[in-house]
Amino acid sequence: MKIGNSLKLWMLGVGIFTYHNSNSQTWEIYNQDFSLQSRIVHESINFVSDQIRIGTIDNQVNLLSKDYRPFLNLKGHAVRQISEPWIIIESQSGLGAFHEYGEEILPAQYDEIETFYTRLLARKGDQYWVYDRTNRSNEMIGKYDHAKLALNGQVIAKSQAGYFLPLSDKPDHVYQDLREINENFILSKEAGGYGLINREGRYILAPIIDQITHLEGDYFYAYDGNQYMLIKGREEKADVNYTSYHKITYENNMLLEYIHGKLRRVMKNDGILLDMAGMESVKSVGKDWYNVFTREKKVGLLGASGWEVSPVTGVDAILPGNENLYPASKEGKFGFINKSGNWIIENKFQEVKNFSNGLAAAKIHGSWVYIDRQGNFNEAFSFEEVRDYHRGLGIVRKDGKSFMLNSSGERVSDLSYEKISLLPDNYYLIENDGKFGLLDTNGKEITSPQFDLVRRENHDVILASKNGKFGIIDEEGNFKLPLHYDKILFDPSTKHILAEDKSPIHIPDMDSKSQKRKKAD
Repeated sequence: MKIGNSLKLWMLGVGIFTYHNSNSQTWEIYNQDFSLQSRIVHESINFVSDQIRIGTIDNQVNLLSKDYRPFLNLKGHAVRQISEPWIIIESQSGLGAFHEYGEEILPAQYDEIETFYTRLLARKGDQYWVYDRTNRSNEMIGKYDHAKLALNGQVIAKSQAGYFLPLSDKPDHVYQDLREINENFILSKEAGGYGLINREGRYILAPIIDQITHLEGDYFYAYDGNQYMLIKGREEKADVNYTSYHKITYENNMLLEYIHGKLRRVMKNDGILLDMAGMESVKSVGKDWYNVFTREKKVGLLGASGWEVSPVTGVDAILPGNENLYPASKEGKFGFINKSGNWIIENKFQEVKNFSNGLAAAKIHGSWVYIDRQGNFNEAFSFEEVRDYHRGLGIVRKDGKSFMLNSSGERVSDLSYEKISLLPDNYYLIENDGKFGLLDTNGKEITSPQFDLVRRENHDVILASKNGKFGIIDEEGNFKLPLHYDKILFDPSTKHILAEDKSPIHIPDMDSKSQKRKKAD
């Protein structure tokens, strides 16, 4: 990641932090039981990983110990970037770099620093240096108009003469073009054609290819002379997995081979997926899913492992399915077929979604309903919007309000909201009038929408913010820490909770059994 001269926000660990000068603040340290352990004074504290803690005191940035005491001055007034294992600092004289263990790597004198796992690229004016962690060396690699660290760790440099790879075994070799592909390869262009270069800066595919296209991962589609190729890049040598003198096209994320002008094969990254005479056309219906249309007016659903539904008549299109039922359309209406292509649920719906937990959403007469595996539904229970069932719960919308249904189609509660969103931990974020609340995995309300921010950090630990103040509530909606603090941080290593208080007041020990918990509602 490139680091320029302007201060940037950066996302690390538990959130987005920016370093700046401020007056010293009191930080209260709590354990997992919310017992106050100690109070310390820092201008700012931020966590980057399980091991890295950074604090600012008197406009000086320091690495902190596990008890949040400074143990190493980073010789700067701000941190520009943390990209493990590197810490890039800013001082009045420029940018410098430290290793996360505290070793000073580059003095603070550079205009720009880029990071890689084992390397740093530093610029001062038009001169570039590379620090290599493997041999602990910092060497100037030359003057260039521009240079960057590629995703595979090589340095791609450019001058008026062309492009260079100064870290390769041919640092003075001139390329017409160099383009990073992924963390493994660089695509090159020379007078003889295109080639592929590995992490060591060596060719794994000589630059003789007329055309080459990156498919995904380490796979490529190429054309050379009158020969088509499917190539997989490897560390030492590229494998040509498939070659053909017949035309292979790559359009709309599909590889198709034509023999004597007729469509014959559907290809995958490394070879043939389907070889069948009589194909008329192929249409992509999702990543690695295809509808194959035959001259006999049959349609089949082809997946990454072969036929999911063999070609059948009486169907216009088949979509990827779930629970052995596949959405299919005929004459503009949708229903479901099985693997044999038989209609299980009549095509009478405007739209359908996949089955989940034995139910699927279907649109009929302009409204959404849930149907069972026999296609039964109750049109009296229709909705404006629906979501797929997840863990036995569905999100629906009616009369402009969203609410939850259980697997029996009954409302989980009488409560409704402007919006309900499923979170990665299977909890639900709820929203009213720009305020947020939380439902648990069973759809039970933990707290109503009243906060500017609500985020579940751990079991029984939910961060909440309102009017610029932060607190912590449990899964019953009770406050563990009041809405009083200017910032709350979670140390992943010590499991401590740090609460910043810019206007300290006396707060009783939260461990006291007599401490009353205020209900969040």
